Amino acid sequence: MTDRPVRVLLADDQPLVRSGLRVIMADHPDLEVVGEAATGAEAVQLVRDVSPDVVVMDIRMPGMDGIEATRRITAGPATARVLVLTTFDEDDHVYGALRAGASGFAVKDMALDDILAAIRVVAAGDALIAPGVTRRLIADFVGHPTAAPKCAPRPVEGITEREREVLTLVGSGRSNTEIAEDLFISVATAKSHVSRLLTKLGARDRVQLVITAYETGLVTLPR
Repeated sequence: MTDRPVRVLLADDQPLVRSGLRVIMADHPDLEVVGEAATGAEAVQLVRDVSPDVVVMDIRMPGMDGIEATRRITAGPATARVLVLTTFDEDDHVYGALRAGASGFAVKDMALDDILAAIRVVAAGDALIAPGVTRRLIADFVGHPTAAPKCAPRPVEGITEREREVLTLVGSGRSNTEIAEDLFISVATAKSHVSRLLTKLGARDRVQLVITAYETGLVTLPR
C-alpha cells in the first residue's frame, strides 16, 4: 500500500457531473482527478495516456457508450478498475457493464461523499459497492434472460473445499469480517482465501467472484 492518492478518471458527457466530482475531490488529498472524458472513446484513450486507478464511468454517452468503453478498458493491459454510474431505471445497461468487467456501481443520486467512498472501495478492490444495489443487480443479472445463455451451472475447479466455502459466502454478499465470523477464522485468513480465489479463478475483483458463485451454482436465486 502506498501513500499516493488514488488516480481518478471522470468519464461522463455531463460537464456538471464531472465538475461536481472534481471540486469535491479537491478537498480530499487521497483522491486525484487525472483526466476527464465526455465520451467512451475519450475514456479508453485517456486510460492509456494517464494510467488512472479508477474510471468513474457513465453508461449513456454519445458514440461509444460506457459499456463498450468498460469492455475495452478491462480487456486491455491497463489495471484501471471501472466504477459505473447508474440509475435504478438502467438495470438493462448494468447487466452489460457487469459482463464487460465493471468493478462496482454508484447511483447518480447518491451523496457526493458516498460516491467518493465508492471510488475508494473500488480502488482497494476488496468489497462491493452499495450492497443493497449491487447484490440485487448481480442476482438479477444472473437470472436475466438476456444477460447470459441459459446452461447448467459449471463446476468450480482448482480450488480447495475451504475456498469453495469462502466463494459461496462472497457470492452471498458477505464481507471479509462476516466470512471470518461464519467460518471461525481470522479476518486476515479470510482475506487470504479471497486473494487466492481471485488468483486461481482469474477474477479481476470481488464483483467477478460474486458472478462466478452464481454462475457455478454455489449461490442460487431465491424462488
